[in-house]
Amino acid sequence: MKDIFSIKEAKLKIEHFCAYQERCHEEVVSKLWSMKLDQNEIDEVIVHLIEHNFLNEARFACSFARGKHRIKNWGKIRITNELKMRKIGQNLINLALKEITPEEYLETFENLAVRNWKSIPENNILKKRKKFCDYMLRRGFESNLIYDKVRELENEK
Repeated sequence: MKDIFSIKEAKLKIEHFCAYQERCHEEVVSKLWSMKLDQNEIDEVIVHLIEHNFLNEARFACSFARGKHRIKNWGKIRITNELKMRKIGQNLINLALKEITPEEYLETFENLAVRNWKSIPENNILKKRKKFCDYMLRRGFESNLIYDKVRELENEK
């Protein structure tokens, strides 16, 4: 790979980078830094990408939330934290979370909870409960949902 790119080359390369997959500003800026561009050049490229609709933070946030929920079964807390790590603003995070309907969210939670509960081969109910709660919390679901569900699953026996 060559070390130094002209602005034109950088724009073409980064357009392809953004067209391939939705990107947040932070990813694009870090990619541009790796291409050894200076701050003025980076700003110019970012403006170009936004003007030509290659870079759109709201579109990224919505796509990220939908994808992580549907494909990786993440809860709202995990999605929110991941978006914050990518320096996405709270307004866009709220907009992105609206992409997940309450029905879809609860259905995902329900399916994941039942599947996980059944998969834990633990006879000690306290250990099983802890493993279940830890897993669901790591997935980013709200603790009140998890604790209500664990009580329900324990009473089914």
